[in-house]
Amino acid sequence: MRKSRELLLQFYHDARYQFSEVVVCYVDRGATGDESCVEGDRIKDLGSQYMEIECAGMVSPIPYHRITRISYAGMPAWERGDGKEKPGTGRG
Repeated sequence: MRKSRELLLQFYHDARYQFSEVVVCYVDRGATGDESCVEGDRIKDLGSQYMEIECAGMVSPIPYHRITRISYAGMPAWERGDGKEKPGTGRG
């Protein structure tokens, strides 16, 4: 199974994808349902340990282990703990 960061890097670098079509949901303590989601155009960096997102004019680090799911163009691409990558993402 591909890790969340590896899949995000594929979406970012592979010309077949538009990173603005990516939505990443992650554990966000205190948010409604303890989860927030961010669109690809608000992800500013994909570092080795965390991604940086723009939120309210600031940049916040989100560790990859907090990611719960990733979708592309409205379709599920990855979910934490399901053991399978979704169809159409290059692996399965």
